[in-house]
Amino acid sequence: MMAALMSACASTAPSKGSAGGVNPLYTSLDDAARRYEQALQQAREGRGEQSNRTLQMALDQIKDGSARCSLTPGCDPQRFLSAYDRMLRLKDGSFFSSDDVDTYGDDQPDHAGTGSEVSPVSQAIPQIQRSVVLLRGQPLSQLIAMNGPVKAALEMWLTQWRPNLMDAWVNYQYLRHEMWPAYQHAGLPEALLFGFMAKESGGKVHAVSRSGAAGPLQFMYGTAMRLGLTGDGSFDLRFDPALAAKANADYINEQLEQFNNNLELAIGAYNGGEGRMQRIVGSDTSVSFYNPAVYSQMSQETREYVPAVLAAAWLFMHPDSYNLRFPHVNGTPGQVVLKRQASLTELTVCLGTALNHYDGWFRTLRNLNERVDPQAELPTGTTLVVPKALERAYGARCVEGPWPILAKDLHDATVPAAPTKVSTSPVNRRMIKHRVRRGETLTSIVNHHGCSSIKEVAELNHLHEQALAVGSTVQLPSCR
Repeated sequence: MMAALMSACASTAPSKGSAGGVNPLYTSLDDAARRYEQALQQAREGRGEQSNRTLQMALDQIKDGSARCSLTPGCDPQRFLSAYDRMLRLKDGSFFSSDDVDTYGDDQPDHAGTGSEVSPVSQAIPQIQRSVVLLRGQPLSQLIAMNGPVKAALEMWLTQWRPNLMDAWVNYQYLRHEMWPAYQHAGLPEALLFGFMAKESGGKVHAVSRSGAAGPLQFMYGTAMRLGLTGDGSFDLRFDPALAAKANADYINEQLEQFNNNLELAIGAYNGGEGRMQRIVGSDTSVSFYNPAVYSQMSQETREYVPAVLAAAWLFMHPDSYNLRFPHVNGTPGQVVLKRQASLTELTVCLGTALNHYDGWFRTLRNLNERVDPQAELPTGTTLVVPKALERAYGARCVEGPWPILAKDLHDATVPAAPTKVSTSPVNRRMIKHRVRRGETLTSIVNHHGCSSIKEVAELNHLHEQALAVGSTVQLPSCR
């Protein structure tokens, strides 16, 4: 629909136009907007078939009006784009009744295959977006300013970062049962959790940055300690998805309190530090993150980080509006009890591309068993967490037959160690002494004897320059 609107509004050159000028077009647009809201209300009341018809009429009416607008002198195409943007914002949160918003979870039946009516509005929302969509009582979409930085971030997610976005989506589906409950309990939108994870780690539980941030939500050590991710000496709790999500939710709620529910500032504090954000903002917590007085003092990383998180959250809620289709992933957790010794790497080999998972299962197995060394041979009887759909594949592929044998053969392979270098240290060689004569330098002495390097002789004699005192003695390795 967005593509159709953009195409229709692309040309504003006047031509013959439509009779009656722009007023009938604007009246039709207002009527279509009312129909759209009516379709949402019908869907909430369970009148799916009627909602479908009303919705289609509204969308066709807007599409036709935008096409006629481009041919009508004086018509403002931005009004049609703004109307469509408002529809997206209405869809976020308004489609669900207040009773459904907080309670719809993994234990609810999937509409697919049940024969129940599902309107295009609900189909346009990602499957897992049956969750809290409000932030402190306001729909999340209304808190995301669709400005230049956010639009630029949307383009990045849809182009250069697209593989990362899709990987993050898939990884999140398998981690959702661990991470979402903490956000749900904290009353935070699930889309925001996805935005953080997509930007921070892409859903790689064991990710570690160059600065030392670690885990799926990339906590620095000091912040992790303050939020209770202290570790037990044998495992860094920043790598625990459930605890990391809780710490993130606690931090965001803490910063929302600090900045009077200013989401942009809270996200900026998560990346750039709350102390720095407080010093820059001062007492005016209503100021926009993009206000030049604030924006100009942020690091380049934080200036890019905030809109990137918001853009990923927006795409989580509105993929259909950006020609984006997330794959359906059954992330229901299950478990297997090993019937033979195996490591996570061996299981990855024997599972292959089961369930058409062409990237293999290593990342998923590692994410779900964050405390397990992927190379360690696990004894028979060990219980591992796997996607429920993989339980049967494990029994079919990894217990008997050629694949576990192949996997073990590859796992047990050894790589030859590099040959041990014979020490050429002067300690193990016969030494000679050379008395320095007038005009000699370290280079000329080493070249004359020819059995060592300038660096070696300099280190041996603790020399820091070429010039040598006449009559002094220099030790050199002997050629014999």
